[in-house]
Amino acid sequence: MLRGFATLNFWATDLEAAKAWYTEFLGVEPYYQVPGYVEFRLGDYGHEFGLIDSRYAPEGSGRGGAIMHWHVDDLEAVFERLLAMGAEEYQPITHQGDGEGFVTASVVDPFGNVLGIMRNPHYLEVLAGATPEKETPHQEG
Repeated sequence: MLRGFATLNFWATDLEAAKAWYTEFLGVEPYYQVPGYVEFRLGDYGHEFGLIDSRYAPEGSGRGGAIMHWHVDDLEAVFERLLAMGAEEYQPITHQGDGEGFVTASVVDPFGNVLGIMRNPHYLEVLAGATPEKETPHQEG
């Protein structure tokens, strides 16, 4: 069973340029670096965000698949900052649901990866320590 986000990796044809771009955007230096890979720890839970030299990408890799949305406090400001830094709009700011406060947007970074951002009230409830109605036991598997 899926238990939680562990690591998100993006490919980059120019790893040094991607490292510099994300260091500027995130405001932190990578905490881990080896040839062909850099990794940042981000957010409230220290999630791992890695950049991998695209020489190591599986054949046929490219844009597509799922979009990982990162919770942000000021979605509009973060979206505008990404665009100002050269990212291209992929999905405009979109209000989801029935006005419950879920809002998403995504961009394509200068290296061809889709980066999703989101304002997510559920994330804030979990962060504040709200307990779910039904607890799911851990299952090895």
